[in-house]
Order: sequence, then C-alpha cells, then structure tokens
Amino acid sequence: MTAYVALLRGVNVNGVTVKSAELAELFRSLGFGAVRTVLASGNVVFESGDADAGALKLRIEKALADRFGYDAWIVLVTREKLAEIVAAFPFDAEREGWHPYVLFASDAEHLGELAAAAPELDPAEESIALGDGVLYWQLNIEVGSTNTKLAKIVAKARYKPTTTNRNLRTLQKLL
Repeated sequence: MTAYVALLRGVNVNGVTVKSAELAELFRSLGFGAVRTVLASGNVVFESGDADAGALKLRIEKALADRFGYDAWIVLVTREKLAEIVAAFPFDAEREGWHPYVLFASDAEHLGELAAAAPELDPAEESIALGDGVLYWQLNIEVGSTNTKLAKIVAKARYKPTTTNRNLRTLQKLL
C-alpha cells in the first residue's frame, strides 16, 4: 500500500462546497484505506494499492466530479514525496510578516512557465524558487495572497486544471 495525498483545487470556494465527511466517504467508497481529511480545504490522506498514479488521479477526479458536480482537478502526491517537498522549502518559513506556500503542478510545462515569472517579481512582495515538481513561494502578508504578480498569473484559466497551492503549515499537518 502506498500513502497518498490528494490536494483538491477550488473546493469550498466560489460556490463549490464539499464537506469533509462526504469527501472522506467518497474516498472510502473508492476502496482506499486509512482515509483522513485535513482542514476544510480539500486535503485527503489515504492509502491505495494502485501503483499507477496517473490512472488513480483520473479515477479520483471523475468520482469527485460525479459526486459533487464540479470540474474536479487534483494534484496527487505520495506522502513520501510530500515529506521531501516540505523538507526542501528554501525560504525562512518562520519569517515574520511572510507566508510560506508551495505551489503544486501536475503539468511540468505549466510549472516552468510559472517559474519563468521570477525575474519580474518584486522581492519586497514575493519570492519563488523552483523545486522538484513544485514552486516554492513566499509572500509578504501585507500584499495578500491574491494581489501579487504570481497570484494573478496562477489565477489564469490555463493553470486551473493543473495547479493548486498550500500553506507550508497545512502540508506539515498533512504529514
């Protein structure tokens, strides 16, 4: 059995409501074990014997869309990989006045496009660093997570099916 973490995009915002209990029930109905939801922002930890992560991702997205009636997109990562991602956070996660985030992408091309924005960013507002399948992102609280240059790029429709971000503290709770 492999321990996975499913990071759902766009849950409990913009009219898409998915209750944690119903989400956990759905994952159990798919035959997964050790199902646990974390916070109310679309985070599910579970175990599966399915070794084909691509097929597993598609199966979960279809089940979410069928059950909750929305265009479901997830980023699926093993627990082991998530631990590596968290351990590699390159910024001072405790920097006062700043939020530590990790932007996950299921499309390497999109991740590269987002990383290319680095020279255009104002370091007084935000900093990014490319990681293994992720983009590490630290931003000034005063600016806000939706008002930065990177946030405006990530909000474009082309990135919605392939990206989602989480605060580093949320990821630590998932582990």
